[in-house]
Amino acid sequence: MAPLRHGFEEPGDGQDIRLVVDTIPTLAWSAGPDGSADFFNQRWLDYTGLSAEQALDSGWEVAIHPDDLPRILETFRQALDSVKPYEVEGRFRRFDGEFRWFLFRGSPLRDRSGNVAKWYGTNTDLEERKRAEDALRASEASLLYAQRLTRTCSWRHEILSGKVTVSPEGLVMYGIQPEDDASSADFYFKRMHPEDRPEVEQAYAAALLRKTDFEAAFRIVRPDGTIIHTRSIGHPILNERGDVVEFVGASIDVTEQHEARAALQTAFEQLKADETELRRSEADLHEAQRISRTGSWKLNLLTGRVTVSPEVLRRYAVNPEEDTSSPEFWLERIHPDDRQRVRAHFERCLAETANYEDNYRIILPDGTVKYQHSIGHPILNGSGELVEFLGTTIEITEQVRARIKLEKAFEEIKHLKDRLHDENLALKEEIDRAFMFEEIVGASPALQTVLSSIVKVAPTDSTVLITGETGTGKELIARAIYRRSERSGQAFISVNCASIPSSLIASELFGHEKGAFTGAVQRRQGRFEMAHSGTIFLDEVGDLPTETQIALLRVLQERQFERVGGNRIIPTDVRVIAATNRDLKAAIAAGTFRADLFYRLNVFPIEVPPLRMRREDIPMLVEYFVKRYAEKTGKRIRKIDRNTLEQCQSYSWPGNIRELQNIVERSVILSSGDTFWIEKAWLTSQEATRQELPGPLPDTLQNQERKMIETALAESKGKVSGPEGAAAKLGIPRSTLETKIKQLGIKKHRFISME
Repeated sequence: MAPLRHGFEEPGDGQDIRLVVDTIPTLAWSAGPDGSADFFNQRWLDYTGLSAEQALDSGWEVAIHPDDLPRILETFRQALDSVKPYEVEGRFRRFDGEFRWFLFRGSPLRDRSGNVAKWYGTNTDLEERKRAEDALRASEASLLYAQRLTRTCSWRHEILSGKVTVSPEGLVMYGIQPEDDASSADFYFKRMHPEDRPEVEQAYAAALLRKTDFEAAFRIVRPDGTIIHTRSIGHPILNERGDVVEFVGASIDVTEQHEARAALQTAFEQLKADETELRRSEADLHEAQRISRTGSWKLNLLTGRVTVSPEVLRRYAVNPEEDTSSPEFWLERIHPDDRQRVRAHFERCLAETANYEDNYRIILPDGTVKYQHSIGHPILNGSGELVEFLGTTIEITEQVRARIKLEKAFEEIKHLKDRLHDENLALKEEIDRAFMFEEIVGASPALQTVLSSIVKVAPTDSTVLITGETGTGKELIARAIYRRSERSGQAFISVNCASIPSSLIASELFGHEKGAFTGAVQRRQGRFEMAHSGTIFLDEVGDLPTETQIALLRVLQERQFERVGGNRIIPTDVRVIAATNRDLKAAIAAGTFRADLFYRLNVFPIEVPPLRMRREDIPMLVEYFVKRYAEKTGKRIRKIDRNTLEQCQSYSWPGNIRELQNIVERSVILSSGDTFWIEKAWLTSQEATRQELPGPLPDTLQNQERKMIETALAESKGKVSGPEGAAAKLGIPRSTLETKIKQLGIKKHRFISME
């Protein structure tokens, strides 16, 4: 076999295919089953400036930006492990050293046995799309200004809530006053002209049913009786199930265009009805055309001569010395891209003795482009022969440019909605991955009490406080309440308050304005805005800093908040579910948690029992997790060792369900037969039984924590940071220690003078 370029050796058709791949306008590559590169097409090599030998010898990695290379390699390794297609964005170096954003795609090709025979991939340039997205964000402010200039408004109809919002120009178009409730579709239908409303409602309903674009022209009747002619277009936005969740669109005020068209039609009808009288009153006609900016024209088919009114000469910028009597003169003034179409259309109307109507562009001698709308009517003699063509023309440049701006604005709105929709899907996927397990498993009385509480509180909008030890499944209870609530069709946003630094928690919950603090390069929505109309779950709410507790209390009391660094009040409609493993009453006594916030959260308390209080559920949980992880690892486990079940029921499970889940998963991995068992040492090496402490557990832990911190402060003479500080002695970050000192109410200054 003759060796092919780029390191391949294939016969016949294979070589032809490689040659074809070299000619396609795409950067393409292939790799072996283990991921090692074995081919780069010529486009790829020309773009990077690498030779085939350099690229195949792992030199392709130098073409990827160093900051993006680890992430792209990790994505590829995960794809190799899962044997699934992948795609990832990153910066790619051109032969001249410029880095541009690309989309890296890869897909496995399997042979007839199902094994991966080859990996194929492409690199697609995203630079222009990235720049377009930046330009879109930068043009939001100018979009509203453009709408005002073009008399265009954008609108949005949320199908589930029925809420309708319009841009500021829409308030002017519909004559909406501040006291009007303009949040429903019915409000806008009622502002339509009675003769237009049934047809528009029917067209909109059909678009919703068929999930197609909507377009309609109708009249608006303002409260003062003014009639506004509009043209509206809309586009359906679908969720992942294919259901229409909202309609977005735009409307343009075409009153002037309508009036001009009406004037043009009136002039045309008058011209056709009283042709003889018009000929005798040319002077009057010319004056009328000047006022209405309408020109007339006539083609004598017997002589081939064209005559036009002065208004047409003015609009086409005709010089007095030019000969305008031939049809070719006027055709030459038509834009080259429109000329052939206009000629063919007019000749067809001549042949069929039919009325003529067309839109086209003209180019003036100075290069100016204008848009024209022209109509014509055939004149027959007594024998029925076509002898003349009479017509009128009107300039529609302003209307066409306004329509182009409207369509551009609509595309910008559509792209923005698509991006928000993608972000929402990504957020939902992230939430789904956070599930501890799929169902609540158990039938013990203690668990049935919890389930009964869920059934009762879920249909309401009441705030719920879930308490319980770590690992008992508090978030699972929160999700069960959400799924059975009236808000199940909206977002469920989960926030772990303990995992977010205290300096960022307010921004995470309520968002921030651009420039609110160092690093705030753009405005960012908070979790409460994302959860609007849905449910927000505040896990480990007992770890919130005091200042954030005050902001959360305001949300619960007044249903509104402000972004960090902002002064605009944002209303919110969110159901709050909170959870904690702390004793909040003890925290209130210690001064680390606000009593008024506790009572706002504790509207409907649910205490999740620890696993040691529902031992009768342990066999069912063991069976559930064994089945789950056996299927995941591809093992066939038919039975569970009886001694293992007895050991599980006698063990105190300090880590609760999470500990049980982890031990079962570990045991399934180590299992080699069809019987499941757990190493006895795993259940005895830890505390065999849970010793009850004198007093509440949180109080005991806090006392121990306080003593350790005070001892470290005494040894460091009140110094927190530095090599000899208390934080270094305790082996924790300085910010964490400062937070603990504040929560426990420790007066660190009293240790400064200690020897």
